[in-house]
Amino acid sequence: MITKVQETVRAYMELTKPGIVLWLLITAYCAMIVGHQGIPPLGETIFTLVGLGLSAGGAHAVNMWYDRDIDQIMKRTKRRPVVTGRVSPQNALTFGIVCGVVSFIGMGFLVNWLAASASLGGYLFYVFIYTMWLKRRSAQNIVIGGAAGAFPPIVGWAGATDHLGLAAGLMFLLIFMWTPPHFWALALYKQEDYRNAKIPMMPIVRGSRATKIQSLIYAILSLAVSITLYLTHTVGRVYLGAAVVLGVTFVMYNIRLLREPADELTWAKKTFRFSLIYIAALFVAMVV
Repeated sequence: MITKVQETVRAYMELTKPGIVLWLLITAYCAMIVGHQGIPPLGETIFTLVGLGLSAGGAHAVNMWYDRDIDQIMKRTKRRPVVTGRVSPQNALTFGIVCGVVSFIGMGFLVNWLAASASLGGYLFYVFIYTMWLKRRSAQNIVIGGAAGAFPPIVGWAGATDHLGLAAGLMFLLIFMWTPPHFWALALYKQEDYRNAKIPMMPIVRGSRATKIQSLIYAILSLAVSITLYLTHTVGRVYLGAAVVLGVTFVMYNIRLLREPADELTWAKKTFRFSLIYIAALFVAMVV
Protein backbone atom coordinates (compact mmCIF):
# COMPACT_ATOMS: atom_id res chain seq x y z
CA MET A 1 0.00 0.00 0.00
CA ILE A 2 1.42 3.38 -1.05
CA THR A 3 1.67 5.80 1.88
CA LYS A 4 1.18 9.56 1.70
CA VAL A 5 4.93 10.08 2.12
CA GLN A 6 5.65 7.76 -0.81
CA GLU A 7 3.09 9.60 -2.95
CA THR A 8 4.71 12.92 -2.07
CA VAL A 9 8.20 11.66 -2.86
CA ARG A 10 6.97 10.26 -6.16
CA ALA A 11 5.32 13.56 -7.05
CA TYR A 12 8.51 15.53 -6.38
CA MET A 13 10.50 12.98 -8.38
CA GLU A 14 8.12 13.52 -11.31
CA LEU A 15 8.78 17.26 -11.04
CA THR A 16 12.40 16.62 -12.00
CA LYS A 17 11.53 14.67 -15.20
CA PRO A 18 13.79 11.74 -14.15
CA GLY A 19 13.85 10.11 -17.59
CA ILE A 20 15.30 13.24 -19.18
CA VAL A 21 17.69 13.79 -16.26
CA LEU A 22 19.03 10.24 -16.68
CA TRP A 23 19.74 10.88 -20.35
CA LEU A 24 21.53 14.14 -19.48
CA LEU A 25 23.65 12.35 -16.88
CA ILE A 26 24.66 9.69 -19.42
CA THR A 27 25.99 12.30 -21.85
CA ALA A 28 27.78 14.10 -19.01
CA TYR A 29 29.43 10.91 -17.73
CA CYS A 30 30.56 9.91 -21.21
CA ALA A 31 32.13 13.37 -21.59
CA MET A 32 33.85 12.89 -18.22
CA ILE A 33 35.43 9.64 -19.40
CA VAL A 34 36.58 11.15 -22.71
CA GLY A 35 37.96 14.25 -20.98
CA HIS A 36 39.75 12.19 -18.34
CA GLN A 37 40.88 9.65 -20.97
CA GLY A 38 39.70 6.90 -18.66
CA ILE A 39 37.39 6.33 -15.73
CA PRO A 40 37.45 9.45 -13.50
CA PRO A 41 37.74 9.17 -9.69
CA LEU A 42 34.56 7.89 -8.03
CA GLY A 43 34.07 10.85 -5.70
CA GLU A 44 34.52 13.36 -8.50
CA THR A 45 32.04 11.43 -10.63
CA ILE A 46 29.38 11.19 -7.93
CA PHE A 47 29.58 14.87 -6.96
CA THR A 48 29.49 16.00 -10.60
CA LEU A 49 26.55 13.81 -11.59
CA VAL A 50 24.54 14.45 -8.43
CA GLY A 51 25.13 18.18 -8.82
CA LEU A 52 24.09 18.12 -12.46
CA GLY A 53 21.05 15.99 -11.62
CA LEU A 54 19.94 18.49 -8.99
CA SER A 55 20.43 21.38 -11.39
CA ALA A 56 18.54 19.77 -14.27
CA GLY A 57 15.79 18.47 -11.99
CA GLY A 58 15.42 21.88 -10.39
CA ALA A 59 15.13 23.57 -13.79
CA HIS A 60 12.43 21.07 -14.77
CA ALA A 61 10.51 21.82 -11.57
CA VAL A 62 10.55 25.56 -12.32
CA ASN A 63 9.43 24.74 -15.86
CA MET A 64 6.42 22.83 -14.51
CA TRP A 65 5.60 25.72 -12.18
CA TYR A 66 5.69 28.23 -15.04
CA ASP A 67 3.93 26.05 -17.63
CA ARG A 68 1.13 24.77 -15.40
CA ASP A 69 -1.48 26.71 -17.40
CA ILE A 70 -0.62 25.08 -20.72
CA ASP A 71 0.32 21.71 -19.23
CA GLN A 72 -3.31 21.18 -18.19
CA ILE A 73 -4.38 21.58 -21.83
CA MET A 74 -1.95 19.12 -23.42
CA LYS A 75 -2.61 15.38 -23.25
CA ARG A 76 1.13 14.70 -22.90
CA THR A 77 1.47 16.86 -19.79
CA LYS A 78 -1.92 17.01 -18.07
CA ARG A 79 -0.90 14.42 -15.46
CA ARG A 80 2.08 16.39 -14.20
CA PRO A 81 2.23 16.97 -10.41
CA VAL A 82 1.47 20.71 -10.40
CA VAL A 83 -1.47 20.31 -12.77
CA THR A 84 -3.05 17.53 -10.72
CA GLY A 85 -2.46 19.34 -7.44
CA ARG A 86 -0.10 16.76 -5.98
CA VAL A 87 2.47 19.55 -5.60
CA SER A 88 1.42 23.17 -5.13
CA PRO A 89 2.81 25.77 -7.57
CA GLN A 90 4.63 27.56 -4.73
CA ASN A 91 6.26 24.35 -3.50
CA ALA A 92 7.30 23.38 -7.02
CA LEU A 93 8.96 26.77 -7.53
CA THR A 94 10.67 26.65 -4.14
CA PHE A 95 11.88 23.10 -4.76
CA GLY A 96 13.27 24.05 -8.16
CA ILE A 97 15.14 27.10 -6.85
CA VAL A 98 16.57 25.21 -3.86
CA CYS A 99 17.82 22.41 -6.11
CA GLY A 100 19.56 24.94 -8.35
CA VAL A 101 21.22 26.76 -5.44
CA VAL A 102 22.35 23.55 -3.70
CA SER A 103 23.71 22.24 -6.99
CA PHE A 104 25.78 25.36 -7.70
CA ILE A 105 27.24 25.72 -4.22
CA GLY A 106 27.81 21.98 -3.77
CA MET A 107 29.53 21.53 -7.12
CA GLY A 108 31.61 24.64 -6.58
CA PHE A 109 33.10 23.36 -3.34
CA LEU A 110 33.13 19.62 -4.06
CA VAL A 111 34.04 19.55 -7.78
CA ASN A 112 35.17 22.89 -9.21
CA TRP A 113 33.62 26.27 -9.96
CA LEU A 114 33.89 25.84 -13.73
CA ALA A 115 31.65 22.76 -13.65
CA ALA A 116 29.32 24.51 -11.21
CA SER A 117 29.07 27.55 -13.48
CA ALA A 118 28.40 25.42 -16.55
CA SER A 119 25.66 23.57 -14.71
CA LEU A 120 24.14 26.84 -13.53
CA GLY A 121 24.35 28.17 -17.09
CA GLY A 122 22.24 25.26 -18.33
CA TYR A 123 19.74 25.81 -15.50
CA LEU A 124 19.33 29.52 -16.23
CA PHE A 125 19.19 28.99 -20.00
CA TYR A 126 16.41 26.41 -19.68
CA VAL A 127 14.36 28.46 -17.23
CA PHE A 128 14.70 31.98 -18.64
CA ILE A 129 15.67 31.65 -22.31
CA TYR A 130 13.62 28.59 -23.26
CA THR A 131 10.73 28.32 -20.79
CA MET A 132 9.94 31.96 -20.09
CA TRP A 133 11.03 33.66 -23.30
CA LEU A 134 11.12 31.47 -26.41
CA LYS A 135 8.71 28.58 -25.87
CA ARG A 136 5.52 30.62 -26.27
CA ARG A 137 6.87 33.28 -28.63
CA SER A 138 9.01 31.77 -31.39
CA ALA A 139 8.97 28.84 -33.80
CA GLN A 140 12.71 28.71 -33.14
CA ASN A 141 12.02 27.89 -29.49
CA ILE A 142 13.46 24.40 -29.56
CA VAL A 143 16.39 25.40 -31.81
CA ILE A 144 17.78 28.10 -29.52
CA GLY A 145 16.28 26.81 -26.29
CA GLY A 146 17.56 23.34 -27.05
CA ALA A 147 21.03 24.57 -26.11
CA ALA A 148 20.05 23.96 -22.49
CA GLY A 149 20.13 20.22 -23.14
CA ALA A 150 23.60 20.54 -24.65
CA PHE A 151 25.25 21.77 -21.44
CA PRO A 152 25.77 18.36 -19.71
CA PRO A 153 28.84 17.33 -21.77
CA ILE A 154 30.38 20.71 -20.90
CA VAL A 155 29.60 20.08 -17.22
CA GLY A 156 31.00 16.54 -17.35
CA TRP A 157 34.18 17.59 -19.17
CA ALA A 158 34.76 20.49 -16.77
CA GLY A 159 34.09 18.23 -13.79
CA ALA A 160 36.75 15.77 -14.92
CA THR A 161 39.37 18.23 -16.17
CA ASP A 162 38.67 21.67 -14.63
CA HIS A 163 39.03 23.23 -18.07
CA LEU A 164 37.19 23.33 -21.38
CA GLY A 165 38.39 22.34 -24.83
CA LEU A 166 37.40 22.00 -28.46
CA ALA A 167 36.12 18.45 -27.99
CA ALA A 168 33.75 19.55 -25.23
CA GLY A 169 32.50 22.36 -27.45
CA LEU A 170 31.86 19.92 -30.28
CA MET A 171 29.88 17.64 -27.95
CA PHE A 172 27.78 20.67 -27.04
CA LEU A 173 27.33 21.51 -30.72
CA LEU A 174 26.42 17.92 -31.56
CA ILE A 175 23.51 17.89 -29.14
CA PHE A 176 22.53 21.39 -30.24
CA MET A 177 22.27 20.25 -33.88
CA TRP A 178 20.55 16.98 -32.95
CA THR A 179 17.81 18.59 -30.85
CA PRO A 180 15.66 20.12 -33.65
CA PRO A 181 15.18 16.92 -35.72
CA HIS A 182 14.68 14.98 -32.48
CA PHE A 183 12.04 17.30 -31.03
CA TRP A 184 10.34 18.27 -34.29
CA ALA A 185 9.72 14.59 -35.04
CA LEU A 186 7.79 14.48 -31.76
CA ALA A 187 6.04 17.77 -32.54
CA LEU A 188 4.86 16.43 -35.90
CA TYR A 189 2.70 13.77 -34.28
CA LYS A 190 1.76 15.91 -31.26
CA GLN A 191 0.63 18.90 -33.30
CA GLU A 192 -2.85 19.05 -31.82
CA ASP A 193 -1.44 19.29 -28.31
CA TYR A 194 0.75 22.25 -29.22
CA ARG A 195 -1.99 23.89 -31.29
CA ASN A 196 -4.49 23.66 -28.42
CA ALA A 197 -1.93 25.14 -26.02
CA LYS A 198 -1.07 27.87 -28.56
CA ILE A 199 2.64 26.99 -28.55
CA PRO A 200 4.24 28.09 -31.86
CA MET A 201 6.04 24.87 -32.71
CA MET A 202 7.56 24.70 -36.19
CA PRO A 203 4.98 22.26 -37.71
CA ILE A 204 2.16 24.62 -36.69
CA VAL A 205 3.81 27.88 -37.74
CA ARG A 206 5.61 26.76 -40.91
CA GLY A 207 3.85 23.50 -41.79
CA SER A 208 4.96 19.88 -41.91
CA ARG A 209 7.05 20.05 -45.08
CA ALA A 210 9.12 23.05 -44.00
CA THR A 211 9.69 21.36 -40.65
CA LYS A 212 10.85 18.15 -42.32
CA ILE A 213 13.22 20.01 -44.65
CA GLN A 214 14.82 21.83 -41.73
CA SER A 215 15.01 18.58 -39.75
CA LEU A 216 16.94 16.99 -42.61
CA ILE A 217 19.36 19.94 -42.70
CA TYR A 218 20.01 19.64 -38.97
CA ALA A 219 20.48 15.87 -39.27
CA ILE A 220 23.17 16.45 -41.92
CA LEU A 221 24.82 19.04 -39.68
CA SER A 222 24.73 16.56 -36.79
CA LEU A 223 26.58 14.06 -38.95
CA ALA A 224 29.19 16.67 -39.90
CA VAL A 225 29.78 17.74 -36.30
CA SER A 226 30.03 14.15 -35.09
CA ILE A 227 32.74 13.41 -37.66
CA THR A 228 34.59 16.64 -36.79
CA LEU A 229 34.89 15.42 -33.19
CA TYR A 230 37.16 12.62 -34.43
CA LEU A 231 39.60 15.24 -35.76
CA THR A 232 40.30 16.44 -32.19
CA HIS A 233 42.04 13.08 -31.50
CA THR A 234 40.10 12.60 -28.26
CA VAL A 235 38.11 9.70 -29.72
CA GLY A 236 39.22 6.77 -31.86
CA ARG A 237 38.35 4.97 -35.06
CA VAL A 238 35.61 2.92 -33.42
CA TYR A 239 33.83 6.18 -32.70
CA LEU A 240 34.42 7.44 -36.26
CA GLY A 241 32.87 4.29 -37.73
CA ALA A 242 29.89 4.54 -35.39
CA ALA A 243 29.46 8.25 -36.13
CA VAL A 244 29.36 7.65 -39.89
CA VAL A 245 26.98 4.68 -39.72
CA LEU A 246 24.66 6.23 -37.15
CA GLY A 247 24.76 9.66 -38.75
CA VAL A 248 23.99 8.42 -42.25
CA THR A 249 21.16 6.31 -40.84
CA PHE A 250 19.75 9.34 -39.04
CA VAL A 251 19.89 11.32 -42.29
CA MET A 252 18.10 8.48 -44.11
CA TYR A 253 15.36 8.44 -41.48
CA ASN A 254 14.83 12.16 -42.04
CA ILE A 255 14.75 11.65 -45.82
CA ARG A 256 12.03 9.03 -45.37
CA LEU A 257 10.24 11.44 -43.05
CA LEU A 258 10.39 14.16 -45.72
CA ARG A 259 8.85 11.80 -48.27
CA GLU A 260 6.02 10.82 -45.96
CA PRO A 261 2.65 12.51 -46.72
CA ALA A 262 1.63 15.21 -44.26
CA ASP A 263 -1.37 13.19 -43.07
CA GLU A 264 0.77 10.16 -42.14
CA LEU A 265 2.84 9.94 -38.96
CA THR A 266 4.61 6.57 -39.16
CA TRP A 267 8.04 7.96 -39.99
CA ALA A 268 7.67 10.85 -37.57
CA LYS A 269 7.36 8.34 -34.73
CA LYS A 270 10.14 6.14 -36.11
CA THR A 271 12.48 9.12 -36.51
CA PHE A 272 11.79 10.29 -32.98
CA ARG A 273 12.58 6.86 -31.54
CA PHE A 274 15.74 6.45 -33.61
CA SER A 275 16.95 9.93 -32.63
CA LEU A 276 17.14 8.72 -29.02
CA ILE A 277 19.12 5.64 -30.03
CA TYR A 278 21.37 7.74 -32.26
CA ILE A 279 22.57 10.23 -29.65
CA ALA A 280 22.93 7.63 -26.88
CA ALA A 281 24.91 5.27 -29.13
CA LEU A 282 27.18 8.12 -30.25
CA PHE A 283 28.15 8.99 -26.71
CA VAL A 284 28.73 5.33 -25.83
CA ALA A 285 30.95 5.08 -28.92
CA MET A 286 32.99 8.04 -27.62
CA VAL A 287 33.72 6.06 -24.47
CA VAL A 288 34.65 2.91 -26.43
